[in-house]
Amino acid sequence: MAGTSTVTELFALDSLLSDEERQIRDTVRKFGEEKIRPHIAGWFDEARIPAKELAKELGGLGVLGMHLEGYGCAGMSAVDYGLACLELEAIDSGIRSLVSVQGSLAMFAIHHWGSEEQKNEWLPRMAAGDALGCFGLTEPDFGSDPGGMRTRAVRDGSDWVLNGAKMWITNGSVADVAVVWANTDLEEGSRGIRGFVVPTDTPGFSAPEIRAKMSLRASVTSELVLQDVRLPESAMLPKAAGLRGPLSCLNEARFGIIFGSIGAARDCLETAVDYAATRLVFDKPLASYQLTQAKLADMALEVGKGHLLAYQLGRLKDAGHVEPAQVSLGKLNNCREAIKVARECRTILAANGITLEYPVIRHANNLESVLTYEGTSEVHQLTIGRALTGESAFR
Repeated sequence: MAGTSTVTELFALDSLLSDEERQIRDTVRKFGEEKIRPHIAGWFDEARIPAKELAKELGGLGVLGMHLEGYGCAGMSAVDYGLACLELEAIDSGIRSLVSVQGSLAMFAIHHWGSEEQKNEWLPRMAAGDALGCFGLTEPDFGSDPGGMRTRAVRDGSDWVLNGAKMWITNGSVADVAVVWANTDLEEGSRGIRGFVVPTDTPGFSAPEIRAKMSLRASVTSELVLQDVRLPESAMLPKAAGLRGPLSCLNEARFGIIFGSIGAARDCLETAVDYAATRLVFDKPLASYQLTQAKLADMALEVGKGHLLAYQLGRLKDAGHVEPAQVSLGKLNNCREAIKVARECRTILAANGITLEYPVIRHANNLESVLTYEGTSEVHQLTIGRALTGESAFR
């Protein structure tokens, strides 16, 4: 950076990390800067991403399912995983989404709720990046209220037959396996919801890609369509019954977003500081003006506090003490502040801020999606409100 201090230095953030954690962070940062950043603006512009090739590189790096134990997974800590998410999203939210959906949704679902047969069949290949996964929960009319899903799984002899549709599914059209949640009507209400491991070459399964997006353009987003998809009994996740299964996976993914979103904010801030130092306005650097410094100072506070919050929640998670409401605190705060930082940085870059020559508008557009997926701000506000008052305001 052109300035004399970074946010990391102002908050002495490195002092809160071990040598091993800093090494993991630096390794992922180096990978992102060398392998992805030179191409990411072009991928965003063209609305494409070489997902299969990237998955193999990310698998080689060891970040796919890195926080899971066994089956070819690295077994690293929650903080290690969070730092990897932070560095990947500092490049682009789409890259972190690929890793998050693979590891914290699809792989976590199989690892936590699956049979040994399912784990052995899929997890080693997914950890290596040889197989991509997706996670089918959200439906066109059921996002914040997944318990109302219309996708159905019906018994037919010893098989299950699935019919329905899922929407806004990251990795969907490039996935080799989908974890699909369906209502089995086996029990009244949401307790009948079950998860199924669906190879994407199963007859009746299709995943048309969603295009014309203005956000997460360097990411594959799809619809999942299930038309009489016949699966054996062994395809059902045996340990997951009801919404507890999918919601536990979402909590894992939200944790990665706490770190990732603040990585995007940091990249915007560093870009704005560099730009302000070299951009001359009335024969003076833009950085020398009081209003510019006030903007930078306020943003540095939020980016620094976001790091501290992420680190604290990571330590709690590693100690086994993090609660869903605490994850909601982190997701709500860091996404909300990250998008504010991206928008403010855009004002410092002015017209240059809307071009892909700089990452700011790309981060801002991406964060519009990150703000609302894996739980909207309103959902997280109500989760926090319930923890504070003991009253549920969801219905």
